[in-house]
Amino acid sequence: MTKKRKHQEDFQKVKLKVGKKKPKLENATDTTFKTKAIQIPEQLKEDGVLPTQNRKLNIKDLLSQMHHYSPGVKHNALLGLKDLLSQYPFVIDAHLSNIISEVAAVFTDKDSGVRGAAVHLLQFLASKIRAEQIAPFFPLVSAHLSSAMTHISEGIQEDSLKVLDVLLEAYPALLTDRSSILLKNFVELISHQQLSKRLKSREKLSWMLSVNPNRRVTSQQWRLNVLTRLKKFLQAVVDGSSEIEDEGLQEQKDSPHSVRNPVCISWKVHANNQQHIQLFENGGLRPKINSSFRLRSLASVMDSAEKGLSSAENLKGFIEIIIPLLIECWIEASPAQSAPILGNLLESESQQLMQQVLSIIHLLWKLTKRHDETYKMELWLRMNYLVDFKHHFMRHFPYSLQETVKQKKKDSCKGNKYCMTSSNSVDHLLLNLTLCDIMVSLASTSTLQMDSGWLDMIRKFVTDTLQDGSKLNSKQVNRLLGVTWRLMQIQQNKVATEPLIKAVYTLYQQRNLLFPVRTLLLKFFSRVYQKEDLRTQRIRSRSKVLSRWLAGLPQQLALLGLRNPELSNQLIDIIHSAASRSNKELLQSLQATAARIYDPLDGTLVLLPAEAQRRLVQLVYFLPCLPASLLACLSRCCIMGRMSSELAATLIGILHMRSSFAGWKCQVQDNSVNDVDYFSFLFSTLIGFSREELTSLQGIRGKPHISQTQLSPVRLYLTDLDQFLHHWAVTEMICHSLSTIPSQSQCFDILQTGICKYLVGLVVIPDSTAGSVLCAINKLLDQACILSENLNKFLASCCYSLLYFLLTLDKEDAEHVQKRDMLWGSCISALALLPRLLRLMLQSLQVSRICREELPVVAQLLRLLMQHGQLRSHMITNEFLVQQIIKDIMTLKSGEVQEQWLTDLHYCFNIYLASHPQGPGPINAVY
Repeated sequence: MTKKRKHQEDFQKVKLKVGKKKPKLENATDTTFKTKAIQIPEQLKEDGVLPTQNRKLNIKDLLSQMHHYSPGVKHNALLGLKDLLSQYPFVIDAHLSNIISEVAAVFTDKDSGVRGAAVHLLQFLASKIRAEQIAPFFPLVSAHLSSAMTHISEGIQEDSLKVLDVLLEAYPALLTDRSSILLKNFVELISHQQLSKRLKSREKLSWMLSVNPNRRVTSQQWRLNVLTRLKKFLQAVVDGSSEIEDEGLQEQKDSPHSVRNPVCISWKVHANNQQHIQLFENGGLRPKINSSFRLRSLASVMDSAEKGLSSAENLKGFIEIIIPLLIECWIEASPAQSAPILGNLLESESQQLMQQVLSIIHLLWKLTKRHDETYKMELWLRMNYLVDFKHHFMRHFPYSLQETVKQKKKDSCKGNKYCMTSSNSVDHLLLNLTLCDIMVSLASTSTLQMDSGWLDMIRKFVTDTLQDGSKLNSKQVNRLLGVTWRLMQIQQNKVATEPLIKAVYTLYQQRNLLFPVRTLLLKFFSRVYQKEDLRTQRIRSRSKVLSRWLAGLPQQLALLGLRNPELSNQLIDIIHSAASRSNKELLQSLQATAARIYDPLDGTLVLLPAEAQRRLVQLVYFLPCLPASLLACLSRCCIMGRMSSELAATLIGILHMRSSFAGWKCQVQDNSVNDVDYFSFLFSTLIGFSREELTSLQGIRGKPHISQTQLSPVRLYLTDLDQFLHHWAVTEMICHSLSTIPSQSQCFDILQTGICKYLVGLVVIPDSTAGSVLCAINKLLDQACILSENLNKFLASCCYSLLYFLLTLDKEDAEHVQKRDMLWGSCISALALLPRLLRLMLQSLQVSRICREELPVVAQLLRLLMQHGQLRSHMITNEFLVQQIIKDIMTLKSGEVQEQWLTDLHYCFNIYLASHPQGPGPINAVY
């Protein structure tokens, strides 16, 4: 026992008592430690270089958080980026590369919230970044998009379509450059590859539609979403190809390269060899090449994969893949599969899917037309797909929409945020028209007998739709007219085309048509007319409906007025085209409506803009007859100032070319312009005022509108400067036309008779009228012309009134000062050409009848006349009259201090007249 106890003492067990702490071991490690807070104030300060958002984070901080493992941090970083970039847009340019790479990287993020925030940020960036800025980084964006579209996660695939929508809206050209990759992605979204059972070889793979039960939408709805984006993508490809020419005129878009720019030619400059006229083939448009050889485009140098759909081989390959899949989608949505008892009635979702199927095929058909071997491509399409199209597409044609309860539709979409509604959800007419467009493109004149069955169905549908009278939008009419034009090209005999033209005319006659619809119809009829006009040179068989349409255009133009200038321009262009081709029906209608079109008060000519006015003035040349009433309207249009003086001069020149005085070597049209009516037009335009206006002016008295003197019975009505300059420019053209008439003496007699009949005896004459009359007299006067005494007295009175107005004109009156040179030149020229006129004017200067304030004006006038070189000899001849006037002035001023103006008058008389200097001398009057 003792030994055992001794042994246990070496390993004694410590007994712990309740409530006591365990004693520490000798080799225990002390783990206690103390901490102190460290503050760095510099880190709390805002960065002075980079701006920050409300959370005090700059662009670098936010971009670095994009790599965080937490979805919440990445989501907040994306929201912060949008907030920062919206406050400081200049940050985008400085960090564009990093922003694009980081945002594109989260297209495939596992969290749906992060992907949604990335889409919203991308949409914001697209509105701030131009295409040329993002172009260097777009391959990276496209690679991330392709990765998202082919991702194994269904949610990422669905969100990739939203990214695609943003890029298609903002950068369609950049996206379509990578069509070879994206088109394959579209196919993989709705199908998968399967080894063809028909082929033992494993080289060729076929595609079949895939069904994924894990998606949150039905398979049909998912295909509809994908096909909608595919249609938008192909539309961008078509829009980006400038070489594509549509079958119908209606779908051609106006581009700056297709505008016909007229060559403006000044014949006066050209006649002096100062302007060279260069002519271009096809009016400056792209020339038509008849050669069978084509230059190789730059696209042919690229690799086949890089060319995308611009390569015929790639396009054929894509068609071979996508068309069978589209037919499968059609079969699933067709009425035979969904509800056999409904026949050709469609539900809304089925109709949308079928519409997308046909739209994609229609766009692919467009792309086939840009290749050189279009005819071979059409034969290939017909041989491979016509049978399937007839069997599946035309089986239940035409299709109509099944009416469903709207509340159920709303409820079904309310719980599903991926439910997609289409703007064309009830547009079954567009579905049928797209199908018609596809089918008629596979037919031709050579296959008319084989295709007569389904072509008759399409022709009946088109005719019934046009004659239905329902309101059609521009997109429907666009497609409808395209199908109609193609049907007319396939079967060109009058029996087949006349009902179609009549049906289109029925639609054209509807009231309150939208402007785009009216424009499309006008373009269609214009093209049909041009095509028929070329053909009827060999076969004289004009369409009665087309002739009726043409005959109604002038009346429509007159009724339209200023309500729609753009539509008026289109009508004018068509009328001008038909009038230049001497269309009998249109010319007769234009003749009947001319008085309303050229009415000076509210006619189409004075209401429309300058360019339309120019085209209307050109139409005057084609009018069969120009009666006196129409010439009176045209004269008023010239002088009222509602069209430019250049255009008025053009109109006067056109009327001169239509008159018998144009000097045509061939016989002109009989009774087109009567000589008496033509002279009446010239005289009325020369006067510049109507008889009623001249009569109303006689009651005006005093300043500021009237300039009068006691020595002349003629008072001047002072016109506005714009009216005066316009009238003067028109007068120059009138004088030019009068001077080209062969018998100048007879022309002068007619002018003299008109002046004596309508102007002589008037008390108030407009200053522009007085100047224009003097200008015409100067232009027409020759040695054989004899002036009547009444005309001489009238012209002398006009000359003194004009000269008195110019000498009393205030230099500060800027408006009337600009008239000085023109009126002074007309008066001096008339006095120099007609010595009798100068003598009569000097005889009228009876200073005893005037007030003393007018004496300095008479003295200044005499001094200027004596100083003028052209009048020197005539003034010497009338020396006695001048001397007598000076004596009368001296008598009135006797007993007073001699003023400077009287001294100057004595000096000029002694220098120029009293000494009788030889020769006219070079001195001219300066006032």
